Amino acid sequence: MLTAPALARFRKNLRAWFLQFQRDLPWRRSKDPYRIWLSEIMLQQTRVAAAIPYYERFLERFPDVRALAKASEEEVVRHWSGLGYYSRARNLQKAAQQIVALHNGVFPATKAEALALPGVGKYTAAAILSMAYGQKLAVLDGNVARVLARLQAIRGNLRAGKRWQELQKSAEALLAPRAPGDWNQAIMELGAILCTPKSPQCLLCPVGEFCAARKLGLADAIPEKRKKHATVELQLVAAVLLDSQGHTLLLPPPKPKTGPAHKADVGALVSRLWHFPTIGVHRDAALDLRAYLEESLLRGHKFSAPLERLPKIRHTVTYRSITLLPFRMKLKKLPQLSGAKVLPLSDLSSVPISNLTRKIARAALKS
Repeated sequence: MLTAPALARFRKNLRAWFLQFQRDLPWRRSKDPYRIWLSEIMLQQTRVAAAIPYYERFLERFPDVRALAKASEEEVVRHWSGLGYYSRARNLQKAAQQIVALHNGVFPATKAEALALPGVGKYTAAAILSMAYGQKLAVLDGNVARVLARLQAIRGNLRAGKRWQELQKSAEALLAPRAPGDWNQAIMELGAILCTPKSPQCLLCPVGEFCAARKLGLADAIPEKRKKHATVELQLVAAVLLDSQGHTLLLPPPKPKTGPAHKADVGALVSRLWHFPTIGVHRDAALDLRAYLEESLLRGHKFSAPLERLPKIRHTVTYRSITLLPFRMKLKKLPQLSGAKVLPLSDLSSVPISNLTRKIARAALKS
């Protein structure tokens, strides 16, 4: 891409910019591979500002790999509750257990061993090994790919064909061998702060002189926008069963469905965590819910208590747009169900719940 003198200037400019303008992020204050690994997993599908408080609370409870490995899965997921994409938390703990069993509680220092851990892919392995151990591995994520595509004025879908492989080669060619961890953070920071998807701040870019897209006036057009998944509209109905003491009933995490995926797989929509009785609407929300409660959940027991409609809830899970109709049913005594938990509606923090379940609880409390 660049001549040797130009490459040296490119690296010098980007490094100087990073040293001056980098964000003060908690995981940058340590070379501990556990802390770096945790941050990388949390930052998958999560904005930095949203991840920071979870990161700090998670470390308070699980300060090292061994603490994470020996905890119960439910407790780990509960401390992840609200971040979403809960397979990340489950894989994190499985990997911690593997690290304890096979690597004496220390994150492995080889690429092959890192890639063998659940939830660790090429990008994550390169990020951890370069930042914690100084290994000469170049990262390639969305931010880096966007920077590289603009530098070279690469059009089209960056993940199509061999483009991603070519971008990986470009990342490796630019990598500063003396400080690979700092370099990887610098080029990711550039993509996060200046070389953003929309309205890139080209005039402030420390390496703008090397950017082909800027010279051609194509910075806003590169990379090509990825086609979004068509939105699927779903309607759900949920019941908040409430006794005179303010206690409610939560059902245990649903097991994954087998066979073809169903567009109204409630288990997936509540992130396979503890949840209120919830089903998809087929005809009439109130009638469907009462039938479910009486026939499926309570096996023929009839309810005389009315269903009180609560404010409608809007929720989005990836490409699914959910309209949820919650109802409250006041009972003298909550039914006893195997595996279910009775908890104060005002405090469900003792079990892991999804944001959708949290919204239902808030709606019931406000009304």
